[in-house]
Amino acid sequence: MTAPRVRLGALAFAVAGVLFVLYPAVRPWADESTAEGATAALGSTAWVYSHLFAMVGFVLVPIGLLALYGVVARTRAEPVALAAVVAGWLGAGLTLPYYGAEDFGLHAVGRAAADGGAVDVLDLAEAVRFGPVAVTTFGIGLIALGVAAVLAAVAIWRSGVLPRAGGLLFAAGFVLFLPQFYTPPAARIGHGVLLGAGCLWVAWLLWRSARR
Repeated sequence: MTAPRVRLGALAFAVAGVLFVLYPAVRPWADESTAEGATAALGSTAWVYSHLFAMVGFVLVPIGLLALYGVVARTRAEPVALAAVVAGWLGAGLTLPYYGAEDFGLHAVGRAAADGGAVDVLDLAEAVRFGPVAVTTFGIGLIALGVAAVLAAVAIWRSGVLPRAGGLLFAAGFVLFLPQFYTPPAARIGHGVLLGAGCLWVAWLLWRSARR
């Protein structure tokens, strides 16, 4: 892969890293177990932008993985890196529809409730979030992204052309993406910092490899 394409992948990782930090930092943290809190959170502009940050991040990560594959091609890590690319695309594709419903669908529910409409915001939010097909594809998508990140870390470790531990933070961030939903806001913000640092570190390694 040519140096400009590797740099493009590095930039994709870097931008994704910043967006994953902003996602929980900007997200409103009102108590969504109450109608008032859910209305305030879901109906806010910050809700839309924070989830949009995450969605763009999910789109950019597979582009970065493709650049990583190009860097480790012709090493013994090539098959693992290719598997990471495939898992990353599948994971992002399965995750994004759920995030779209969370972002735009729940925001519409929150705005309707805030405007005084006869809307049961808690029941509608639960229906959107926990529909069997929606929550299953979402879970599979995040698991696939976790697998992709682990495979990417293994590819970096095996490649011999990048620092061996370069993908560990990136892998940890995506492996913890699903569990972090069950933690308090401070922990979720900390997870965003962890994932962002992992993406930025891989971005730096790719950029350096393009310079060489």
